[in-house]
Amino acid sequence: MTEKTGKRLSIYTKDYVVFDLETTGLSPEKDEIIELSAIKVQSGQVTSRFSSLVNPGRHIPATATGINGISDDMVKNAPGLCPILEEFLAFAENNILVGHNIHTFDMRFLTNGVGRKLNRKVENDYVDTLYLSKTLLPALPRHRLTDIAAYFHIETAGAHRALNDCIMNQQCYEQLGLLLAQQKNRDSSDQSGLPCPRCGGMLIRRKGRFGAFWGCSGFPQCRYTQNA
Repeated sequence: MTEKTGKRLSIYTKDYVVFDLETTGLSPEKDEIIELSAIKVQSGQVTSRFSSLVNPGRHIPATATGINGISDDMVKNAPGLCPILEEFLAFAENNILVGHNIHTFDMRFLTNGVGRKLNRKVENDYVDTLYLSKTLLPALPRHRLTDIAAYFHIETAGAHRALNDCIMNQQCYEQLGLLLAQQKNRDSSDQSGLPCPRCGGMLIRRKGRFGAFWGCSGFPQCRYTQNA
């Protein structure tokens, strides 16, 4: 039971939960979560935080420690994954989840862990700020979380620890939300900024061989198009 059940959205919402996790590697099937953090936001204001190290029950590779700074000694007295996932799901409730690069990384680890440990599904819809950034800040040469934060003059110290990344990403999401609202105001006379009826992503006006058309910002994962 590892499939994603929530939809990826390209929207701004005032009520959401930003989350981030650190792992022993890149594979949801072979690697383990070693830190899980989240920030709850209501009406655009941070209301509560959740953060915990996780004992993976195995050695943390030096390559992972080199990125996130989390060592075997730091997690030896931490709880295992099962109770942390239970706490996180209770904390998140049915809120929209927000994170950076979560579509291909964090959501895969989360759904895999919840399915494997709790025999449950993660049904929350989610917003990936990586996709929002690529849509709203096309001139940026790279769209790492630290790149977006630097663009908005947001502090990047402590990057690659889960709670610090949540704090950074929450501020970036609020700024991206302002840009999204500006774009919708500019495009109020057309369909740009409306959700894709297939996946919930944002429709963008594009030019093709046969003229203008509306395409999903989630391309190539979603190939929905309609005539302009």
